Amino acid sequence: MKNGIKQKLMVVLGWLFVVLGAIGAVLPIMPTTIFLIIALGIFSKSSPRFHQMLLNNKWFGRELRQWEETKSISRQSKIKATVMIVLTFGVSLLILSGRMGLQWMLIALAAVLLLIIWRIKES
Repeated sequence: MKNGIKQKLMVVLGWLFVVLGAIGAVLPIMPTTIFLIIALGIFSKSSPRFHQMLLNNKWFGRELRQWEETKSISRQSKIKATVMIVLTFGVSLLILSGRMGLQWMLIALAAVLLLIIWRIKES
């Protein structure tokens, strides 16, 4: 009985991270990939069906398969992520013109995200 409850809680937690990843695809300050990698790890222990569903997804399945196999991402994925961060944070900086404190906070956050992305091993 306890294993069944644990498995269901793990599936719910996995879907929570999938939803957070989907939100991160839209909002510039939330990461997408890390949430999907966490969901992939949770599903690998709780739901083979959902684990396979993530690996076979047409938008991000290739990158997740690569992460699962090699714990690395491609240079192309790094470049795409960099472009998206620069574009979305750039738009946010323009919208927040005149609010220097928020602008510096966004610049610092973008720098941290870019540092993390470019420190990940490349395939």
